[in-house]
Amino acid sequence: MTPTPEPTPTQSPTSTPTSEPEAKAEPKAAPKTTAKPKPKRKAAKVISSGSCGASFYDEPQMTASGERFNPDAMTAAHKSLPLGSRVRVINPSSGRAVTVRINDRGPYIGGRCLDLSRAAFAAIGDTGAGVMRVRYEVLAR
Repeated sequence: MTPTPEPTPTQSPTSTPTSEPEAKAEPKAAPKTTAKPKPKRKAAKVISSGSCGASFYDEPQMTASGERFNPDAMTAAHKSLPLGSRVRVINPSSGRAVTVRINDRGPYIGGRCLDLSRAAFAAIGDTGAGVMRVRYEVLAR
């Protein structure tokens, strides 16, 4: 004859376990994320600066640089800056600024030194005005 095992104190010989006790959920630690620091931009060195009137244009045409004018690009015309120069244009009324690339010549109207693409003008002012007074900073030639 084989001896029968004695029941454990938590179990009776006739009862069957109905369910396992629920395990308490341990709060999960938030996954550690290592945020990459944003690369620091070098402050652009200002070569020269000034203020003048600026207008905009948006008619398709060839530019002095030989590329087709794109009114949606951040470009501008200037009478004497080298083509390819980078210029920050600031609207002092709103404080908004845009950086444009000089790819054309002009404007040929007194009091104006920049002719911005429609997109560049709209980024800092109201195209309905047509002309605005701006500050500019030449960043690269």
